[in-house]
Amino acid sequence: MSVALKSEIKKLIYTHVGIWLLLLAQMCVGHLKLLPHDQVAMPYQWEYPYLLSILPSLLGLLSFPRNNISYLVLSMISTGLFSVAPLIYGAMEMFPMAQQLYRHGKAYRFIFGFSAVSVMYLVVVVAAQVHGWQLYYSKKLLDSWFTSTQEKKKK
Repeated sequence: MSVALKSEIKKLIYTHVGIWLLLLAQMCVGHLKLLPHDQVAMPYQWEYPYLLSILPSLLGLLSFPRNNISYLVLSMISTGLFSVAPLIYGAMEMFPMAQQLYRHGKAYRFIFGFSAVSVMYLVVVVAAQVHGWQLYYSKKLLDSWFTSTQEKKKK
């Protein structure tokens, strides 16, 4: 069971790294002005703390080789702090712009011709699912490791 859970968590971590790289690319393009702002909008404020969400993923990967419970617990706690919290803040930060877009049809920021708020809400939804499943599988893996540790101590 542990091997299957590790495999699922690794897939989710690699998906998260993909999302993270896309946001990083948007920030670099926006701040370095590699493309005009009407093609790639400046990042929202929630995207900056979300960059720290790579740390829980790295801790999760570090926990796998030796079944390190401490790293896995730190990964789970920091996922809530550095990954889920910025996503919640981001959903609240972008809500007025989403309301304006859907009530009045006015969008002022774009990413390659699409409304930036729509694209970023899509990113938030996908990232929330990735982090939710990652936490779920991490908890199951933690329980599995804890049970096997207790069984070894009894012997």
